[in-house]
Amino acid sequence: MASFNDFSNQQVAALPAHLKQFIVDQHYEHYTPVDHAVWRYVMRQNYSYLKDVAYYPYIPGLEKAGLSIEKIPSLQEMNDALAKIGWGAVTVDGFIPPAAFMEYQAYRVLVIAADIRQLKHIEYTPAPDIIHESAGHAPIIADKDYHEYLSYFGSIGAKAMFSAQDFELYEAIRALSILKEMPDADEHEIKKAEEVLLHRQENMGEPSEMALLSRLHWWTVEYGLIGSLENPKIYGAGLLSSIGESVSCMTCDIKKIPYTIDAINYTYDITKTQPQLFVTPTFQNLIDVLETFADTMSFRKGGAFGLQKAIESKNTCTAVYSSGLQVSGTFTEFEHQNNEPVFVKTHGASALSIDNKQLKGHGKKHHKDGFSSPVGKLKGHAMPLEDLNAYELGYFGIERGKSAELWFESGITVAGEVKEILSSNGKTQLITFINCTVTGKNGELLFDPEWGVYDMAVGEKIVSVFCGAADKEEFLEIVYKSNMATHHASYDQNTLELHKLYEQVRNRRHNGGDFGFLGNVWLMLQKYHHDDWLCAMEILEILEHEEAEPAVAAEIRSFLEEKANTEPDCKKLITDGFYLIKNPVEQKLVV
Repeated sequence: MASFNDFSNQQVAALPAHLKQFIVDQHYEHYTPVDHAVWRYVMRQNYSYLKDVAYYPYIPGLEKAGLSIEKIPSLQEMNDALAKIGWGAVTVDGFIPPAAFMEYQAYRVLVIAADIRQLKHIEYTPAPDIIHESAGHAPIIADKDYHEYLSYFGSIGAKAMFSAQDFELYEAIRALSILKEMPDADEHEIKKAEEVLLHRQENMGEPSEMALLSRLHWWTVEYGLIGSLENPKIYGAGLLSSIGESVSCMTCDIKKIPYTIDAINYTYDITKTQPQLFVTPTFQNLIDVLETFADTMSFRKGGAFGLQKAIESKNTCTAVYSSGLQVSGTFTEFEHQNNEPVFVKTHGASALSIDNKQLKGHGKKHHKDGFSSPVGKLKGHAMPLEDLNAYELGYFGIERGKSAELWFESGITVAGEVKEILSSNGKTQLITFINCTVTGKNGELLFDPEWGVYDMAVGEKIVSVFCGAADKEEFLEIVYKSNMATHHASYDQNTLELHKLYEQVRNRRHNGGDFGFLGNVWLMLQKYHHDDWLCAMEILEILEHEEAEPAVAAEIRSFLEEKANTEPDCKKLITDGFYLIKNPVEQKLVV
């Protein structure tokens, strides 16, 4: 990214480099008059319907998020508004990996897809778009209990173990959503992409922590209901931004289930409407369920459980010793006794950190071939090695410049000359040896003096294991990023002419003018764009509200009624449009 616009927003400015890589410019000038009309239609429908079924902060939340019914929001406007509640927003290119998405939440930054759905997907889009992200996620952010849950979820999600299969599934979902949003998508290509997605869904194996956590995210943040089973309200962004599903989800056809930890057992298909939804009585219940799940995760359980998850992940992970020392790398093996790790090993570039800050001289260059070290107590020592101060270490012969031999309870032996002892926070965390030999309990060689300096981690236990490096900035960790970009339409001359007609109607609505002029726009629509319905609806709205050109208005209404009767896909959209003309949205929400 050549430059970075933080919108003078503290939350956005604080984003680390590994998250900034996903940010793209909004390019507000690329939104067409049709795009703005799609936004306006969806927002007016949302307001009309959601004022009765959305969780109470939604409507005032629109203003607090810097949103307008009349036009697509700019990122600067949103950031100016969100900053007042301690949040920010950035635009990205479609779906980004779940781990990155959640980490943005931990930094209290909303991720907003820069693109907007096509008119043919006005009710529901299979791809993330600016309507879903801003009109769905942003308004509810104003509720303190909810945004605390969202950021806390992000902080836990950022540590979740994910697998290679998770990324393959993400790529399949992203590819299918991009294809479905293409104006002239090849049906054969869509079918192939659906088959790939189905195959990957059916061959995920044991779901990773990230896969299970993504289910909790889906059934709350995206598709959650709150209240009672008999009378729930909508708070999930996927529902708040879908004028089709926000209505259908409230019917008896969609099963309502109390939200508990059992939600992790329900998979979801991002390209289809949901067969069931979960209802939470309070936002506190969301946190309680999240806590229950977090207690099962590697970052809290640590030990052999966490290390095994790290090995299965095949990604950069971090093991945290009880001394506070953090070892980051790709874990390949570990030894254990009585289900307690006694020796850990990484492969390839690794790093050592304390308090998420890489130790000087212990980055990927120094540990380019991996890192290995014992875990546990010394034989015959009641007190763990990490708890011994300098005097006590000296008493046991562990001093700089002196030879020492350490016998661990596991049978591992470390013998060499002490070069350096690193301590902080009242704990001894690292002892560096030269001329060092490390042998296993059966006499096998684990480290040879010819291999160079030996850095031995100090700690009785592995208390935590999480995905990613401890110090992501120093580790220069790049989260998986897709090479497939979203499709950006190029418009033929006929479409550009249609854009001009939409723009003329929009200007007339905002600035006033000759009503007869709208009759000319209608004639052009009939002659060159007979399939379009939304521009015709916008003309009808103006004429009927102003009680002008009754003959033209009658002709347009007749055209739309005929279209609704003969084209099932348009019936609800047109019927709802008529309702909005008769029951106009109050303009107090326009900012």
